[in-house]
Amino acid sequence: MTDARLYAPATARNREPIAAALRDMLPASGLVLEIASGSGEHALHLAREFPGLRFQPTDPSAEALASIAAWREAEGPANLLPPNRLDVLEDAPFPPAQAVLCINMIHIAPWAATLGLMRHAAAALPAGAPLILYGPYLRAGVETAPGNSAFDADLRARNPEWGLRALEEVAAAAAPHFAPERVVEMPANNLTVLFRRG
Repeated sequence: MTDARLYAPATARNREPIAAALRDMLPASGLVLEIASGSGEHALHLAREFPGLRFQPTDPSAEALASIAAWREAEGPANLLPPNRLDVLEDAPFPPAQAVLCINMIHIAPWAATLGLMRHAAAALPAGAPLILYGPYLRAGVETAPGNSAFDADLRARNPEWGLRALEEVAAAAAPHFAPERVVEMPANNLTVLFRRG
């Protein structure tokens, strides 16, 4: 039997800093809905780090869902739930949650995915609940790191609908339902961005 687990090299580098940033952002209990979970390695790590929370990984990709399920079967703690197929570009609603987490999706998806994320997260979260984004962003008045500029050009060459997003545009997309609370600078020119449901 082949191993369906996928390995994302960046996860090994960024999972500890992400977990540290989330310590005072996540609620003490409840369900954390992860959007675009990919390989499932972040969900696995975070479920271990935050045993008082339940983690619901999701992805639109069958390959990713198989990987998440395989990681969960091999190493998953009880608070890591079976993966669900969820696509922010579709109309299917998010399940109710106490937090929504999205790591490294916005720049490798069309802008419509960001709009769908905001719309569905707003419907799923109660007032005051966090929506947490992680990834590389462009920022007004802040020089873009050369590595991020090259990454942006590479993404746009692969798909014209992809690319690093301006943080101000993401905040504007969130604004009908979410207020920006904090931006945390992370290693390798990434950001963790915390919004609160209004």
